[in-house]
Amino acid sequence: MADTWLPTLITATPQEGFELAIKLARMGVKYTQPSAEVRDKLRLVYGEDADALIASSQVVATNFQTIAAANGYWK
Repeated sequence: MADTWLPTLITATPQEGFELAIKLARMGVKYTQPSAEVRDKLRLVYGEDADALIASSQVVATNFQTIAAANGYWK
């Protein structure tokens, strides 16, 4: 994955920042497990696991915190 897909953390709005936070989380999974077939199989497991879903939300929240700071909290 040599493409540049993250040129900046700067976003116009908090909503765009949150969407970027989700993309960061998804791309982290994609880099960690490059096989789409394996990711599809695993999604069936974690999609029904409350603890896994909460952990995913925590990753998004951490990413959003980083993006918000990079954007000066949209002041």
